[in-house]
Amino acid sequence: MEAIPARARAYVVCVALGALLCLLPLPTVHAPWWAVALLAALYAGCEQIARRRFAGTFYPVLLAAAFLLPPPAAALVPLPGALFSHVDEGPPWLRRCWRAAQLALAVWAAGRVHWALGGRNAVVASDFPYALLPALAAVLAFCLVLTVLDGGILALAERMPLRRAWRGLFLRSLAPIGVHGLAGLMMAVLWRSPYGPVAALLVLLPMGVSWWVFAQYHREHAAHQATIRALVQAVDIKDGYTRGHSERVGQASMMIARQLGMDDSRVEVLRFAGILHDVGKLGVPTRLLRKDGPLTPEERRVIELHPEYGHEIVRGIGFLGEARAAVLHHHERLDGSGYPYGLLGSQIPESARVVAVADAFDAMTSTRSYRRARPVSAALAELERCAGAQFDPRMVAALMLALGKYGWRPAVTADEPADLVPPPAPVPSRPGVHR
Repeated sequence: MEAIPARARAYVVCVALGALLCLLPLPTVHAPWWAVALLAALYAGCEQIARRRFAGTFYPVLLAAAFLLPPPAAALVPLPGALFSHVDEGPPWLRRCWRAAQLALAVWAAGRVHWALGGRNAVVASDFPYALLPALAAVLAFCLVLTVLDGGILALAERMPLRRAWRGLFLRSLAPIGVHGLAGLMMAVLWRSPYGPVAALLVLLPMGVSWWVFAQYHREHAAHQATIRALVQAVDIKDGYTRGHSERVGQASMMIARQLGMDDSRVEVLRFAGILHDVGKLGVPTRLLRKDGPLTPEERRVIELHPEYGHEIVRGIGFLGEARAAVLHHHERLDGSGYPYGLLGSQIPESARVVAVADAFDAMTSTRSYRRARPVSAALAELERCAGAQFDPRMVAALMLALGKYGWRPAVTADEPADLVPPPAPVPSRPGVHR
């Protein structure tokens, strides 16, 4: 990725100059340089393994340096590992300089905070639980510097508003870096103990094992996301009129699930259910999906097969769990007049009742090739009118409460410009098939 904007390059230069300023007092610093060299070599080795095997950065060694060394000396520790690390995208020199400067500033800030709060003496004396306080403050400073710098480069390189670039970065990084900080504190205490650096290195073994397990989980999660993304892209290519519909139904399903108080794992599964609810359209002829006029009874029956096609497609994907039932039953109605099996009331799986409301809501609030979008208020009124007969009233109420809290942005999903879309068609009393 050679086309990095000039202002982003200038930002990297400024951050690098800031890191150099942190290193200026080095000639006057009294530090155990053998410890600096050992920690720097240890971090470089851990970084090579982490980048190639796990992905991410191994922070315990850096935070241990912040707890053990004067701040300017601690800022030296990440430089060799960052400057000689493997880089997948170009320009490599710029990315290496950015990473080295960013980490040097973060370690320096953590070290300054730790020493200012008397953390060095607490580590030397193994003064627990007081030693946890300056260590926690140092971790917060480390996270804050990384957040500020990462948000700045995102804003400049991706032309993203600063507020959006910074949103969530600090909180997402706090938990994993907090764990790394605890490991770094254990390293520092053992380093200063009679057992010396060899005992400190033993902390890295269980930390490495736990990180490997965590990395495996993330790889599996990424594979799941890639599977779903590929299926959705296939549907979007086939049915261009509803491009983006699947993602929005997934978002609405997630909003309903959260409003109902479901745990995070179920919320994620229901998001998958919403995203994949129309995957069965891959088995429906494209001419029917893109037909502008009304469907004949025979054509409608063919389209009504898409839940069963979808269930066949996702049946072997184990991680989807109850999402598979939602794909099969999201067109069932509480009064038993839905399809494919005409289930009644509580016979319909809860996941399918959630997706049915999310699907109908987005279908009504999105502009299609054959009609304009309806206002959110009108769509909610229609859902309320059909609650009890077609939709589960509890799901409708949950969606209304969630929209009241977070709002909704209706989207145009037709390929044609909005001014060419025909006037709204009459709303049928039984909104069953969404194309």
